[in-house]
Amino acid sequence: MWRDRSKNVVSGVALALFVISVAIGAAITLVLNNRAAMMLGLLAGVYLLFSIKVADQWEKVAVLRLGRFVGLRGPGIFHIIPIIDTLSRYVDQRIRVASVTAESTLTRDTVPVNVDAIVFWVVWNPEKSILEVEDFVQAITLSAQTGLRESIGRHELAQMITERESLGRELQRILDEKTNPWGITVQSVEIRDVRIPQALEDAMSRQAQAERERQARNILGQAETEISDKFSQAALTYQNNPVALHLRAMNMLYEAIKERGSMVIVPSSAVETMGLGGTLATAALGGAKAQ
Repeated sequence: MWRDRSKNVVSGVALALFVISVAIGAAITLVLNNRAAMMLGLLAGVYLLFSIKVADQWEKVAVLRLGRFVGLRGPGIFHIIPIIDTLSRYVDQRIRVASVTAESTLTRDTVPVNVDAIVFWVVWNPEKSILEVEDFVQAITLSAQTGLRESIGRHELAQMITERESLGRELQRILDEKTNPWGITVQSVEIRDVRIPQALEDAMSRQAQAERERQARNILGQAETEISDKFSQAALTYQNNPVALHLRAMNMLYEAIKERGSMVIVPSSAVETMGLGGTLATAALGGAKAQ
């Protein structure tokens, strides 16, 4: 906010000069026994007390002489004419931050949201900000809040959640166009948080979960289709090549009985159809039982 320094508030430098002037007057009075010197010292101290002002390195202040603007002062020490000159409030020219909130604002797809944003701005022309705006801090805050609501109404909820940077740039452009005539530049706007009703958040979560399940089922069905195509191709190969089919059968039988402690029962008729003979089946089964 404003740094509120009244024109009647004295600075530390002015107070020190007042003390020095009074001390000098008192010393001259004691040495020369002249009361006029004491009075002059006291008057000079009072004058310096109200005429010497100090502005910090980052501050500017406007001097009004009989109500008319005569110039800016600061940073550092400066002099005014008491009673005739008055000072405006001190303007801080550092980068400043304003926090704005838009509560229960409807998006383009009629979803109520609460949005928090941060506005970074700086005064580049103190003269304009002092003379043309009554309270530019409040003006920045209210303009940012209004602009934020307008931007929310032009975007859908999905855009606000996924495209916060673009929303911030749009709001920064809107505010900068409005505040430049005031001598103020809006450097950036950051969307800090977008909150939606809890019921809607739960519904969106269920919708996302259902969508993921649908995608998983589609992927599984696609895999089954690809596997069936491979099986069809293999069947055509085995149909025209009995030796390959017999080798595949032997490999399957070996894979089934190679694990320790496993037992597989294969009918001899099934082995005979593969051309392996009853003897091979009996040996295989015996080896499986032995394991």
